[in-house]
Amino acid sequence: MNFLKYPDSEMMAMDVANMLADELGEALHHEERICFAVPGGTTPGPVFDDLCAVDIDWSRVDVVPTDERWVPEDHPRSNARLIKERLLVNKAAKARFLPLCAAQHAPQDVLAELESQIASELPIAVALMGMGADMHTASLFPGAAGLVEALDPHAPILVPVARDDLEEPRVTFSARVLNGALSKHILITGQDKRDALRASRNLPVEKAPIQAILEAATVHWTP
Repeated sequence: MNFLKYPDSEMMAMDVANMLADELGEALHHEERICFAVPGGTTPGPVFDDLCAVDIDWSRVDVVPTDERWVPEDHPRSNARLIKERLLVNKAAKARFLPLCAAQHAPQDVLAELESQIASELPIAVALMGMGADMHTASLFPGAAGLVEALDPHAPILVPVARDDLEEPRVTFSARVLNGALSKHILITGQDKRDALRASRNLPVEKAPIQAILEAATVHWTP
């Protein structure tokens, strides 16, 4: 794991956007199409605002959420909505979006179809992820139904996840797919998350799912 500290969130957003742009551009030199996995939430928004203006061949980039709440795309809590509003604009509007949700159906009825759209685009070239203070990443939540399957080395591409305190069911990339990304970046802010990251190193992966994807990842942190 590589740990980078920034003086403020604005500097972190600019530096991470530049790093991602370089890695996406380099990947496009070697592959006809590449897969770029990104999170929802508030932390990556400023990165998206900078990255969307970068001059790379976005028409050859497939953008996919690392996880998704099972809600319509126009729902305020939809990761797809955030990604489309903050990243898939400006020059990045030419990218192709691959959804992880078809909210008009039950997850188990359409996961195979969603996976079929993604399988040929793997491995992920560049993955941007976050981490919660509970040490979850994507929707790999401690104690969630589906976590054991999602952490299995032979897990499917997508896994449905639920927990009583989550507002809606979710679908997440399995840990093996996220960890298989050729380049991994994790954004965290605040002392509580830095403390959680430190604590995770001494916990089993079931209690600290972030551990499943930390190897060879770059963690970006600002207070």
